Amino acid sequence: MKISDEEILNPGHVACPGCGAALSMRFALKALGRDTILVIPACCWSVIDGPFPYSSAGIPVFHMAFEAAASTAAGVKAGLLAQGNTHTSVVAWAGDGGTFDIGIQALSGTAERNADIIYVCYDNEAYQNTGIQRSSATPYLAWTTTTPVKFPKQEQKKDIVEIMAAHRIPYIATATVAFPEDLTKKFIKAKSIKGTKFIHLLSPCPPGWKSKDQDSIKISRLAVKSRVFPLIEIENGEKYKITVNPKPVAVKDYIRLQGRFRHISDENIEQIQKNVDRNWEKLLKKTEG
Repeated sequence: MKISDEEILNPGHVACPGCGAALSMRFALKALGRDTILVIPACCWSVIDGPFPYSSAGIPVFHMAFEAAASTAAGVKAGLLAQGNTHTSVVAWAGDGGTFDIGIQALSGTAERNADIIYVCYDNEAYQNTGIQRSSATPYLAWTTTTPVKFPKQEQKKDIVEIMAAHRIPYIATATVAFPEDLTKKFIKAKSIKGTKFIHLLSPCPPGWKSKDQDSIKISRLAVKSRVFPLIEIENGEKYKITVNPKPVAVKDYIRLQGRFRHISDENIEQIQKNVDRNWEKLLKKTEG
């Protein structure tokens, strides 16, 4: 498919170089178009957009509290419908802290009611905007300022996709800017479906991941090729599909580009590889069902 040439995201945003969240927004807006309202809670993107009264998004933006992105987006959509507007898309755009942790109650309630919104989690795997603190999206053994090298995170990353699948919403997808056609198709598809749609974007963060600015696309691609972050779709909580399945590479190829894993041993990487392989086998069984 041909990705739109129109640039809705304006220059002048204040994202860090190599920011996966900014790159993701650029492609998402190309798919969604200008007839869209963004709802953004406290997160990196509430800063990236620019200081009031300026905005780089190119479409209306509603900034609101950390914990209520989903419910606020549902309210905006209800207000549009009350005016007879059935065509404008409403998109909640939140980080992993505001999705996996602080906003999960509002997200679960909105999904249970099947409000007609698109909820996007750009996942940079920590509270990056406030100082790189651990979130429940932070991977096993990763460094953050609250899980330092001598005490790295001991818990597995929360499986937000399976949590959302349990709500049996119409559409769930994962995506990354390393595969822009796949990402764009999924946003176009989400826009065409009525009900709650959830899109999980892997969003490399060079300052938080201790990676090179120019490696964000490479890291995103390796996340998919290593099967750390499979690209999938789920319809109605039960129909699973792998949308991109490239020739696999070792997990270490993905991990070794990130300074947040510099302290871990080869034995640690072997364990992570086993975890990834086990999760991939589970996914394959679901796609066969």
